[in-house]
Amino acid sequence: MPEIKLHSKLAEIPRQQWNNLCGTDYPFLRHEFLQALESSGSVSPESGWQPLHLGVWQRSQLVAVMPLYLKSHSWGEYVFDWSWADAWARHGLDYYPKLLTAIPFTPSSGPRFGSTLPLHETTELFSQAIMQIASRFDASGWHALFVEPGVKSAFAETGLMTRLGTQYHWFNRDYSSFEHYLSHFTSRKRKNVRKEREKVQSQGIELITLEGREITQPHLDMFYRFYQRTYRKRGMRGYLTRAFFDQLLKNMPEHLVLVLARIDGREVACALSLKSSDCLYGRYWGCLDEFDSLHFETCYYRGIEYCIEKGLKRFDPGAQGEHKIQRGFEPIETWSVHWLREKGFHPALHTFLDEEKAMMRKEMETLSKGLPFRCDPDQQP
Repeated sequence: MPEIKLHSKLAEIPRQQWNNLCGTDYPFLRHEFLQALESSGSVSPESGWQPLHLGVWQRSQLVAVMPLYLKSHSWGEYVFDWSWADAWARHGLDYYPKLLTAIPFTPSSGPRFGSTLPLHETTELFSQAIMQIASRFDASGWHALFVEPGVKSAFAETGLMTRLGTQYHWFNRDYSSFEHYLSHFTSRKRKNVRKEREKVQSQGIELITLEGREITQPHLDMFYRFYQRTYRKRGMRGYLTRAFFDQLLKNMPEHLVLVLARIDGREVACALSLKSSDCLYGRYWGCLDEFDSLHFETCYYRGIEYCIEKGLKRFDPGAQGEHKIQRGFEPIETWSVHWLREKGFHPALHTFLDEEKAMMRKEMETLSKGLPFRCDPDQQP
């Protein structure tokens, strides 16, 4: 029988073994990314993220791994369960701690475990292990966020609940340039985008895109200052420490893309993204001052241009933001998986999730009608 081990530090699992199981193309499941979160102090028991990573051993061979955290709050997750926590509290029950499989502070769908075992065997094994771990730590349940559709279905077959969400992604349909992309818009929507980009130019703003080893420590100094300043405007502090970004630059620079905005040689804003072989992930934004339309240019339009130039197939710009629709980002389904120990809540949760799913699909259908593309693809712009 496989042996399940819990690891309170990712460093307990050798990097090469983890990456052999999880791969290295999707940046957020890489050992280097998750380890940077822990060693930098961004993720820790003190911050409400106690690592309990799952390792599955078979005949002294590591055959499956999955990131797992014991959470004392719901911050930094982007699949909101505050109402669930309130319901538990109203019934005199503790919702926290809870178990979470997710990439901390990262609402990007993708793989959530690595395994040499068949998918259904892996999900069955993890489901059984999670229930035992929840009992051991007196956790209210387990949540796996932004999982891939096939994984969602496999967990659902083990009896777990699934939850539908939505984001807005851009898809590269063999565009040769940004203007070629805009040629597929209606005239009015095309003019709106051009006006936004012209506003940036009229303010004398210059934008530069750097990637990999082109990004230096002084660039990170500037970026991190802007990143924290943007949070402070909302009375908050950014989740991530400077040491986290230092480690990304040191250990996985090939995944980094930085867009800088300058006026008269002075940096005023920037956006730091990560990338895989076929997708750009817009992640972190910061600015010194407010400039008309600069956020759209830095975080969206430059990302689209980068994808077209590099032949990337998709651009995931991050969570939320219906304003992305009119710029060509399409509603897509996102999925999470949930299991709660308190069975008395299951009927109400099933009803809630079914109603939410129907509402979400209706909303996505309505939002799709606001996309800027022409109905007739052969129509001349």
